[in-house]
Amino acid sequence: MLEISRFLGIVIFIYFNDHHPPHFHVHYNEYRATISIERLILLEGYLPPRVLGLVIEWAEIHQSELKANWDSIIATGNYFKIPPLA
Repeated sequence: MLEISRFLGIVIFIYFNDHHPPHFHVHYNEYRATISIERLILLEGYLPPRVLGLVIEWAEIHQSELKANWDSIIATGNYFKIPPLA
């Protein structure tokens, strides 16, 4: 599990050698969710609506970086941090 960003108590991860479709994982307190990188929709889990909105807003801003990170992690295991929501 590789932490790629953290903001407002929200932690964003991409797992090494994870399954398709490209996605990222979100931890917020006791909540866990999986979000599609391509469609920016909730695939599984639950986040409070306000938190989900912040995560989707962040992902829209950084969608190309998320895609590049997914490809890099799957291909080489290398990753880079993505700036938090400002």
